[in-house]
Amino acid sequence: MAGLKSVAKDTAIYGLSSIIGRFLNYLLVPLYTAKMSVESGGYGIVTNIYAYVALVMVLLTFGMETTLFRFANKEGENPQTVYSTTLGMVGGVALLFVAAVLAFLSPISSAMGYAAHPEYVGVMAACVALDAFQAIPFAWLRYQHRPIKFFALKMLFIVLNIALNILYFVVLPPLYARHPDVVGLVYDPTVGPGYAFILNLVSTGLVTFFFIPELTGFKYRFDTGLMKRMLGYSWPILLLGIAGILNQTADKIIFPLVYKGPEAQSELAVYGACVKIAMIMAMITQAFRYAYEPFVFGKAKDRNSGETYATAMKFFIIFTLLAFLCVVGYMDILKHIIAPDYWPGLRVVPIVMAAEIMMGIYFNLSFWYKLIDKTIYGAWFSAAGCLVLFAVNIIFVPQYSYMACAWGGFAGYATAMLLSYFVGQKQNPIDYPLKSIGIYVLIAAFFYAIMAFLPESWPVWGRVGVNTVLVLLFIGHILKHDLPLRSLPVIGKYFRKSN
Repeated sequence: MAGLKSVAKDTAIYGLSSIIGRFLNYLLVPLYTAKMSVESGGYGIVTNIYAYVALVMVLLTFGMETTLFRFANKEGENPQTVYSTTLGMVGGVALLFVAAVLAFLSPISSAMGYAAHPEYVGVMAACVALDAFQAIPFAWLRYQHRPIKFFALKMLFIVLNIALNILYFVVLPPLYARHPDVVGLVYDPTVGPGYAFILNLVSTGLVTFFFIPELTGFKYRFDTGLMKRMLGYSWPILLLGIAGILNQTADKIIFPLVYKGPEAQSELAVYGACVKIAMIMAMITQAFRYAYEPFVFGKAKDRNSGETYATAMKFFIIFTLLAFLCVVGYMDILKHIIAPDYWPGLRVVPIVMAAEIMMGIYFNLSFWYKLIDKTIYGAWFSAAGCLVLFAVNIIFVPQYSYMACAWGGFAGYATAMLLSYFVGQKQNPIDYPLKSIGIYVLIAAFFYAIMAFLPESWPVWGRVGVNTVLVLLFIGHILKHDLPLRSLPVIGKYFRKSN
């Protein structure tokens, strides 16, 4: 139980950084959608390039975050040597990547459809290389259980990025119109959506300087024998990561390639903006991962840990279902995050959120093969899910546009999740409380159906009121059956006294 309390504590801090960071980052969504119209397709460009960035990020880190945790916790391994060797590998690959992109910038930009703006590709190549390198010091902070600095640096990047975006998209354009000679020294209106990428690079570069304490003060040692062992462990994780990130980004990469017509970037802009609303589920799963991964590897020697994993899985599903109901229930309010021109795409939000829940379950199921060093299983499961996603997108996007993207992600994650569960129960069985979990799923599905079929003619306050009652009923079920008030910290003592 102490272990779960530790996970809960770290999840709260990591979750705070993730949720606050994503929430603050959401400020960019209304900003971009207000300043980049659907017709211009500017936000479609941002969505498309960031999809490529996410994929390249996985390639440049090649599973080394998880590998760092695994080897730093292994008997006979020196954690400091593991860390310095990992830094050397990831840093070297990142440098080679930037050099290669800059050397072949023109053909790469043309292949991506940005022959007129190769600077978009060059800037983001430098940015993702820095991000990949920073991933290792960030992982080291997690290994050392230093969530406060982790939180502070994540917030620093977000605040810098948002401040610079407000400056360049809101403050400087009207000033340029009045004083072009002066403002033109730092602002060029022809850059357009390119500023989204330039400002990201500036913010990422500034954050790097705050990792000096984690990059100095120790003797660097690159152990080639350790490198070979780590690569032997990590290459299936790389395949897993590639397949996993393709499940998240392939639709945004494929879409402009298979959806024919001049409105492709506009349609992608609508989809990309609406998916941002659904990303609250990604916040929760990411926060859980940050705290849960070091905990699981640290608990690997505990042969009675199955019950802990089962309990963690149950509560993860409970609270992601609660988040799902909250987002759907308050969609009439949340939709104002994006400009009204983008609202037709809101119907993808429940589908994408359900897919994110399955992705989180899949992540929680993945530890059985990570702990027995058979990560190749994860690669096969994710590859199967990725193939399903590709098939759905390629076959149905030309006819159904971005709705096929949403359902493709749903089908892909469902495939990977089910494969991992059934194979895992044969290889390393865990007694998950399926009956209790199933009841929560059915209640959430029933409440969602009520929310979805409330008449559009009702006033907003009426729909929100009904949805609030449903959310409270779901919370009440949690408090009655799995998290009684007397067990809660701080306030629990008052309920114990009353009994």
